[in-house]
Amino acid sequence: MEHVPVTPFSVHIEGSSLDDLRRRLTAARWPDELAAEPWAYGADMTTLRRMTDYWREGFNWRAAEAGINRLAQFKTEINGGAIHFIHERGVGPAPMPVIISHGWPGSFVEMLDIVPLLADPARFGGDARDAFDVIVPSMPGYGFSDRPVAPGMTPLVMAEIYAALMARLGYQAYGVQGGDWGATVSTWLARLFPERVSGIHLNWIPGSLQPPVGGADPALTEAEMAFCARMAAQAAHGASTHTGIHASRPQTLGYGLNDSPVGLAAWLIDKFRMLADCDGDIESVVPLDALLTNVSVYWFTETITSAIRLYKEAQATPLMFRAGERILPPLGFASFPGEVAVPPREWVERVYDVQRWTEMPRGGHFAAMEQPRALAEDIRAFFRPFRR
Repeated sequence: MEHVPVTPFSVHIEGSSLDDLRRRLTAARWPDELAAEPWAYGADMTTLRRMTDYWREGFNWRAAEAGINRLAQFKTEINGGAIHFIHERGVGPAPMPVIISHGWPGSFVEMLDIVPLLADPARFGGDARDAFDVIVPSMPGYGFSDRPVAPGMTPLVMAEIYAALMARLGYQAYGVQGGDWGATVSTWLARLFPERVSGIHLNWIPGSLQPPVGGADPALTEAEMAFCARMAAQAAHGASTHTGIHASRPQTLGYGLNDSPVGLAAWLIDKFRMLADCDGDIESVVPLDALLTNVSVYWFTETITSAIRLYKEAQATPLMFRAGERILPPLGFASFPGEVAVPPREWVERVYDVQRWTEMPRGGHFAAMEQPRALAEDIRAFFRPFRR
């Protein structure tokens, strides 16, 4: 069998790319704006001008780059494409491996704060026996992983790539964790490789998940029907408008987002504000430097188009189940109150083996950025019984 190397990797963006970004930000052509309530029509111009002025004049990419590079990173080739990933070894007597999957509009940057909390809990007042070996890949088409060159990069395929990655790293059994698209990839991992997945912890239930149909009584409970009605109402009011354009015309949108850093920042930060538990003030829960680090990764790697294409690709293999079909590894779910679409527990129990369900006191869609300590503690508590 051919040996495929796993090579160390550090982020380094050339100075010419930094200069190009500043030039584009300086030359931005701003649209008009109505005299209306801020954010009523989308990204507020006053806020966005302040943020992009800071991006141009105050944000220190080199400091952000150094922060990323404090974590151990690597690349390896799987199925013809390079995968970038963090692999931070745990500090404890018997660290448990866990692979954490991010989503959109985030990236591996979402996990920068939570990785040390999981890898070295004693350093933060926790128990060294709860340490993890933490693996955080950049999804194919995101960040420093290669962009797919042909159709077919679905969440199912990503799960197969992640399983190959974990095997290459020498892990025969491991936990999986994720939110947003990461929850879908994590669920596929548990579905396809139940003998390898010790447990699955999520802070988002995949939006494509449907209760099993046929065979058993498919009738929904009152709470489940209320959830379906709530989701329909949110869709009618445009709460998920980005999913429609991503799933139908990602290439069309990509031309503008890949060419304009202001356009890219507006699209990404608007979604962070919409989905975080922040009462309209995203910087109250996610620092501006962290937001701009995430936007900068998309900008410098030119991966916004390949990232949003996932919404269209995923339609080939939606996460649906037949009656009686279940995810076998046990599930822990952290339910954050600011999350836009948390189904009732009985909906989730139709497919998952729910062993832990935690009502979190605060936090939204970007739990690892908004509430990293709370999420880390719930992950530790869930996996404690499954350590080997």
